[in-house]
Amino acid sequence: MPRPKSLTTSALAAATLTVLDRDGLAALSMRAVAAELGMGTMSLYRYVADRDELEALAVEHAVSGVDTVPPKALWDKQIAVLVERVRAAIAEHPAVVPLTMAHRHRCPSLLRWAEAVLGVLTKAGFTGEQRVIALRALLSYLIGATETEHRSPLSGLGTDAMSRMGEAYPLLAETAATARAIPPDIEFRRGLDVVLSGLRRP
Repeated sequence: MPRPKSLTTSALAAATLTVLDRDGLAALSMRAVAAELGMGTMSLYRYVADRDELEALAVEHAVSGVDTVPPKALWDKQIAVLVERVRAAIAEHPAVVPLTMAHRHRCPSLLRWAEAVLGVLTKAGFTGEQRVIALRALLSYLIGATETEHRSPLSGLGTDAMSRMGEAYPLLAETAATARAIPPDIEFRRGLDVVLSGLRRP
């Protein structure tokens, strides 16, 4: 007769996030999470089927605290706040960022967030294809900008290197030099303003 399960989903998700935060996405495996929990790899299979399931649990755990209630404001401000809340949550666990789109359909917190965004868009008059494109544009910006911020920050070595390429690429060098002084929050919010500005057009 098998032993009763004793490991909670929360503990399993937290251990997975610990591995991701410390060692990165490439290091995530059933063996690594089992070691983090102090148990054998085969014992872990009593709780999850594979690494894919671990990834989904990690994403859900990372965004589970996101408030999906829109603030009282104009629709575009509501959208901005909802987007920034998810950004803040996943930014605490950069290795989770590329997993969010792959597992969004398996994470209740992300599904609730998407429903809230769609509710705001619907009240603002978005329907059908227009609403689809609006949601996808917001998701693409949220995930893409957050991934870029962590893998290629404006304050990073790549921007510094390009700022010194003035002889071959004068416009790129000038732009990179300016970029180095832009804080991540400002970069994200101004980029989001560009997306929202496009959505405001009839």
